[in-house]
Amino acid sequence: MTTAPDLDVTFYDRLQPHAVAGVYTITVEQELTVDGVPVDDGEPLPVVVDRYQIHAAQFTLDPSSVQAVFPSAGAAGRYTQVLPHITFNRAVLPWERKLLGTRQEALQPWLALLVFAAGEVDDDPAALGQFTTRTVGELRSPAETGTIGPVLYDGDEDLAIDDTGECRTIDVPAAVFTAVVPREDEMFYLAHMRDVGTAAQRRDNGEILTEGQFAVLAANRFPRTPGSYGVHLVSLEGYQGRLGPGGLPENTRRVRLCSLWSWSFTNDPDGSLNPAALLRNLAAPSRTDPEDLALRLNPAPAGQAAPQSAGSEAQYAARQLHHGYTAVPFRTLSGEDTYAWYRGPFTPLTAPEVPTGPPTGPHTTADHALIYDPQHGLFDVSYAAAWTLGRTLALADPDYTGEATAARRELSNRAATLAALAADPMRALADPEALPATNALRTVAGHGFRGLVRALKEDLRAEDPPPPAIRSVRPSTRDLLGDDRARRLLAVLAEESTPTMSQWLERLGLLRGVPFNHLVPDPRMLPAESLRAFRVDPAWIRALVQGATDVGAHTSADRVLDPLLVAGATRTLADHQPAAGMLMNSELVAAWPDFDILATRAGQPVGELRRDHLAPTVLLVLWDGVPDRLSIREPGQGIHFGINDQNRISLRHLTGSQLGYPSNEEFPAPGTRDIFAGHLRPGQGGRDPDVLDLRGPAGLVPALAGAFGLQDLTPAQFALELVNAPLEQILQPETV
Repeated sequence: MTTAPDLDVTFYDRLQPHAVAGVYTITVEQELTVDGVPVDDGEPLPVVVDRYQIHAAQFTLDPSSVQAVFPSAGAAGRYTQVLPHITFNRAVLPWERKLLGTRQEALQPWLALLVFAAGEVDDDPAALGQFTTRTVGELRSPAETGTIGPVLYDGDEDLAIDDTGECRTIDVPAAVFTAVVPREDEMFYLAHMRDVGTAAQRRDNGEILTEGQFAVLAANRFPRTPGSYGVHLVSLEGYQGRLGPGGLPENTRRVRLCSLWSWSFTNDPDGSLNPAALLRNLAAPSRTDPEDLALRLNPAPAGQAAPQSAGSEAQYAARQLHHGYTAVPFRTLSGEDTYAWYRGPFTPLTAPEVPTGPPTGPHTTADHALIYDPQHGLFDVSYAAAWTLGRTLALADPDYTGEATAARRELSNRAATLAALAADPMRALADPEALPATNALRTVAGHGFRGLVRALKEDLRAEDPPPPAIRSVRPSTRDLLGDDRARRLLAVLAEESTPTMSQWLERLGLLRGVPFNHLVPDPRMLPAESLRAFRVDPAWIRALVQGATDVGAHTSADRVLDPLLVAGATRTLADHQPAAGMLMNSELVAAWPDFDILATRAGQPVGELRRDHLAPTVLLVLWDGVPDRLSIREPGQGIHFGINDQNRISLRHLTGSQLGYPSNEEFPAPGTRDIFAGHLRPGQGGRDPDVLDLRGPAGLVPALAGAFGLQDLTPAQFALELVNAPLEQILQPETV
C-alpha cells in the first residue's frame, strides 16, 4: 500500500538563467524601405550601441542566500553514509556564472561543496569551517611559492576585477585538492533545483521546507571516519582544466580557493544511535516467530519447549505464562502466603469473555472479582486488582469523588421524591411546587405526572362530594425503576449530574493514570530494545471502571440506582474502547520523540486512541481495532542525500505513477560489492576511500543508469536516487 507523501517536491536539473553574469552589447540598426526596397538617400541612419553588465555573486555571498545546510552546523551524529548538502533560497545561484567544462551542451555549476577532515586544510586545520580573509588580489595571485589561484578573465574594462576587495579563502594542499574536488564532467550531477509545493513545515535539523524554488548543491565525499569535518562552498571559476589528475601546473603545492560559505559537523558513529539497526532489531523476532513480539514471559530457554506431559505442573505454568500471566505474591483471607496469577489489560491472546450478569457482575468488591482455579488451588487476581486500582484512583481524586458522591445523593433524593409522589398522588394536585424544580424533572413530570394529575382531577369532578384522599403503599426504589417514566427521569438526572465524571472515566478507560507495573507486571516482558504487540482485555478495563464508579455507594438505594449512575457516567466510554496496542522500549523513543506509526487493517487506517511516552524510552500506543499491518517511520528531517546503512542506494521509481516512490530494490544488489567497495576513488594518505567516483573507472552514474536500462542520468534523476528516505520498518503477518 502506498501512503500519501508528506511533501510535494519536484526535482529539476537546473534553473536556467536568461543570461549568465557578464557584459552584454546591444546593437540597434535601422533601415528604411519602400515596398521592401531599401531607400538610400546618402544619409545612413545612426547605429545605436549599448553595453550592460549582469552582476552575480563571485567573491562574497549574501547570507540570506543560504536556506539550510545538512548536517546542521555544529551537529554531532551518525553521518557515515551522508553526503552533506547546502540549500539556496536563490534558486539560480549555482548557474549564474559561466564555467566551461566537457559538457558543453549543459550549463555547469560554478560552485562545489568540498568536505575536509581535520589536518587536510592549512587554513582550517581542525576542520571547524575556518578560513582566512584575504584580498581578491591575494586570491588571484598568491605571493607564496607553489600556491596558485584562479585564472579569471578581466581583459574587458567593464569586467575589471577589484583586487582590493576582501574575500574568505582557504589554501588546500594540491594532493588533497585533486583527491576531493569533483571533475568537470561530475559537477553536472551535484547540483539541481527543487520545487517545493507544500505549506511551510518545520523539520528536524533546522531546515524549514516552504513553498518555492530552491537550488541544492551536494558534496561528493562521505565522512566515513569519526571526527570533525569542515564543509566549504567554493568557487571553481578559473580552474577549468585543473580539476582532474595531472591538471595542476607542475610544482603546485597548494591551491587557493574562495570559500563563500562554511560550517562544520562531527561524525560520531559510535557515540550516537544507529536507527536502522535498532529498527531491525526491534522487528527481528517477527522473522523467526511472530509470537516473539507478544507481551508475555518466555519461561523456556531459546530453542527449547516446555514439557508436554499432560497435567504436569511445568506445562501448566508454561501455559499460564504463554497466556500473558505473571506469578505474584498473594495472601489468602486465612493468612496463608502463596502466589496467584496476574495479567494486566494487555494480553498476547484474545481474552475470553467474562460473564457480566448475575451472579458474577457487576463487581462490587475486589473479592467478587477473584477467580479461583480449584484444580491447582490458585487464584487469578487480575480483575480483583483492576477493581481495587480503579477504586483507589477514584478515591485519590477529590474532584471525582465529590462529583460521584453528589450525583448519588441527588439521584437518591429524586428517587425518594418520586416514590413519595407515587404513594401520595394528591400531593401533586394540592401542592404542584412539591415537584422538584430541575429542568429534567419538570420535563418528565410534564409528560408523565401531568397525565396522572389530569386523571385525578377528572375523577374528583365526577364525584360529589369528593372522597377522602387515599394513601397507597410507598414503592421501593427497585419498584420505582420498573416504571419507564420514572426510570427515564432518573437516567436524565444521572447524566446531568456527572458532567466531568464521564470524561474522567473515559480517560481511565484509556488506562491513563494506571501505574506501569499494572500494565507490564514483570520488566522481563518488555526488555530494553524491544517491541511488543498486544490485545486489550475489555473485562479488565470493565473491572477498572467498576471500581471507580463504586465510589460513594453506601445504601441499598445507591446500589439499586447504581446502573443508572454508571450508564450516565460511562455514556462515552464505548466510543473510546481500545482493542489493541503496542509497547516500545528503545532508545529510538528518546531520539525520535515524534515519529510516524501507521496501523492499518485490510488497507484501511486503524484509529489511534492514545500515544504516550510512559518513560523517556518507553512508548505506548492504543488503537480502536486490531491492525494487520504496522509501519514505523523515521521522523522527517528535511531532504538529505546519501546511502542506506547497508552502504547501498535504496532505489526509487524514475517513471510512471510511482515516480519518486521507493521501489523496494537496492543498488548494488545485495550480495555484490556495495557503494563503498565499488564506486569510490582510491583513498589518499592511507585513509579509507570516501570520495564518490561519478564518471571515472568506477563511475557510479553510468552503473546506476544501467540499473534502470538508461544510458545516462540527469542531475534531477541522480538526486532523486540519492535522497535518503526516512527509515521504515513494516510488521505484518506472512501471507500463505
